[in-house]
Amino acid sequence: MEVGMVVVVAAAKVLVSLWCVGACCLAAYLYRVVWVTPRRVLAEFRRQGIGGPRPSFPYGNLADMRDAIAAAKQLAEAARRQRRGRREVGGGGGGGGIVHDYRPAVLPFYEKWRKDYGPIFTYSMGNVVFLHVSRPDVVRDISLCVSLDLGKSSYLKATHEPLFGGGILKSNGEAWAHQRKIIAREFFLDKVKGMVDLMVDSAQTLIKSWEEGIDKNGGTVDIKIDDDIRAYSADVISRTCFGSSYIKGKNIFLKIRELQKAVSKPNVLAEMTGLRVFPTKRNKQAWELHKQVHKLILEIVKESGEERNLLRAILLSASSCKVELAEAENFIVDNCKRYESTAVTAAWCLMLLGLHPEWQDRVREEVQELTMVIQETLRLYPAGAFVSRQALQELKFGGVHIPKGVNIYIPVSTMHLDPNLWGPDVKEFNPERFSNAQPQLHSYLPFGAGARTCLGQGFAMAELKTLISLIISKFVLKLSPNYEHSPTLKLIVEPEFGVDLTLTRVQGEVVNEQMVYVNIIWLSCEYQKATYTGNIKVNACQRSQEPKIVCQERGSQHRCMMNML
Repeated sequence: MEVGMVVVVAAAKVLVSLWCVGACCLAAYLYRVVWVTPRRVLAEFRRQGIGGPRPSFPYGNLADMRDAIAAAKQLAEAARRQRRGRREVGGGGGGGGIVHDYRPAVLPFYEKWRKDYGPIFTYSMGNVVFLHVSRPDVVRDISLCVSLDLGKSSYLKATHEPLFGGGILKSNGEAWAHQRKIIAREFFLDKVKGMVDLMVDSAQTLIKSWEEGIDKNGGTVDIKIDDDIRAYSADVISRTCFGSSYIKGKNIFLKIRELQKAVSKPNVLAEMTGLRVFPTKRNKQAWELHKQVHKLILEIVKESGEERNLLRAILLSASSCKVELAEAENFIVDNCKRYESTAVTAAWCLMLLGLHPEWQDRVREEVQELTMVIQETLRLYPAGAFVSRQALQELKFGGVHIPKGVNIYIPVSTMHLDPNLWGPDVKEFNPERFSNAQPQLHSYLPFGAGARTCLGQGFAMAELKTLISLIISKFVLKLSPNYEHSPTLKLIVEPEFGVDLTLTRVQGEVVNEQMVYVNIIWLSCEYQKATYTGNIKVNACQRSQEPKIVCQERGSQHRCMMNML
């Protein structure tokens, strides 16, 4: 008995010792991660003359950020109440008082810190140190960097893991380069050209429903367009990725929409510790939705067999490069999860056209005008609020030394609204600014920057041009008095209360000729050099496959039209 007790006591002592050692190691790890490393990094920036707000332990500057957002929301709500009051007494409308600068409402803390500390400053969220950069020379150097030592920011990776997993959007280094090599070939020009028919078919469904609404309401109808635009974008990617299984693909988008909402707020504990295994209500919801999405995709893979679609093409490309099926799945999931960016951009573009009817007339008259309108929309309302990067090794840009591990955030809206880069009318909707010259690389970042520029931007632009050209050819848009201008940042910058438009049918030449002008010149015309002198000049124009592109030569210019009927 005494021997047994001795053994038990000895075992207990060992367990206590192990527990103490584990607790000490955990405490040392947390002390280093939460306290020592962030302060060493901040001290390095202070030595370079780079300041920033003082962080508080353990949440950094999160309290300051939340207070600023709360104050901005109170001001925005007061302004909305005033606008509603004016509408009730018969004054004002949906477009009254719109300012195309959402920064004071959406990112008020950044604006304050920029005024206090200049275009480069540091701040902290928990133990994560950020370098906020809006100085053009530093942004230019970052944009030109192709080194794998500059990767995607790891902040929010834990929060967003159920949504993006290990796909190309969040991966770094060789894993990112390998995935990009596989995926890029599926977005070459010849591949995108073959997808336009699907975009047209999807757009026709939306057009028909709006026409029916107008007919039922005596020639004019008020529509909140957001759900219809999302349905179009989801339909395009469903048809492209899943082929004949696109209806089941739509179920994937419903799940993804729920998943986006579940991970839209940062999980501070996960980001600070790197631990994401706590079974909180939100985590369990995200994990379950993630499993459902992957299950649906696997079902479609089995059902599609040898059918040619983007999913099958990616799988074949992956198998030829000896890539696991899971990586190919990740691409499809990532692509599906980004469909909302295109839909939101289309909504912003139609809002701006409703606010500026003169540009609707110009788009109907001249094909090149639509590209300018979309470019200006992406300047004023880029879907991504930031270009985020992380120094995976020590780096230097524009004379600024950046320690390993630092997250670099470039505020896209600040670069897009810099009067030194864009002129004194920077906060006005003026597509003409894109008629004379292409913007500088570092001043225009709607699709990201550098080697990590969005692979699907050609696909997204074709989708936008197809939809908006069809809508403008069929309808006259006017911003509804019910429209509330309130950009908000969730995963992307979107209209908080949606976009309300008043629609009537277009009368006259465009409808009578049964022609739709589509600004996808690169889908129908081969050209050696594009110059922005009012129109793109091309050296050759060829008729494509259905839908038919008609190119008419007018002196040194070409007009390209698409016959949809």
